Amino acid sequence: MTAQPPKPSPRPAPPGELRASHDDREAVVEQLRDAAAEGRIDLDELDSRLEQALKSKTYAELAVLTADLPRINSAEDLPPLVLKGGMYGASRGPGRWDVPGRVIARGGLGGVKVDFTRAECRLTEVAVEAYGETAGVTIVIPEGWAADTSGMDPGVGGLRDKTTPDRLPGTPLIRLTGSGGMAGVVIRHPNLWERRKLHSNPTQG
Repeated sequence: MTAQPPKPSPRPAPPGELRASHDDREAVVEQLRDAAAEGRIDLDELDSRLEQALKSKTYAELAVLTADLPRINSAEDLPPLVLKGGMYGASRGPGRWDVPGRVIARGGLGGVKVDFTRAECRLTEVAVEAYGETAGVTIVIPEGWAADTSGMDPGVGGLRDKTTPDRLPGTPLIRLTGSGGMAGVVIRHPNLWERRKLHSNPTQG
């Protein structure tokens, strides 16, 4: 029996032809409204572009609507945050800080804690790579944020996911990858002591 030639793999769509989401369209709508407020486009043009934005199905269709507008610096432009535990440990938060699209935490010998409870996050999704190594990594996210830990390798130390799946609208998803290493990785919501501190100092940082 003659072997059938393998079927060619489907080619991935060019970036511009990928389907846009509701969040993608909403981001363009906000940029157009800001441009109108700054006097870059008039109200008639704003109405026309808003109508097109809401009907756009691909990234390319959305890109045309803002191609002649200055690019706004966003959280996607921030460089990755890299935390290395080293000998004495490292942490970010709980004060105010801008969350980039990617966070890398390496526990080292001193451990790492990443606290998002007071962070400024304008993204719908944040990629966090955590490597427990010798001392472990702890990640704290606010109530209402959710985490996807399906891409995490528990390693020897394991993964402890103490978060709830109830995600509030408009909050980020933390997509966790990496390895538990020897000491493991913990992702959780604030504990009792941390919640008391947040309530007693709501504007700290």
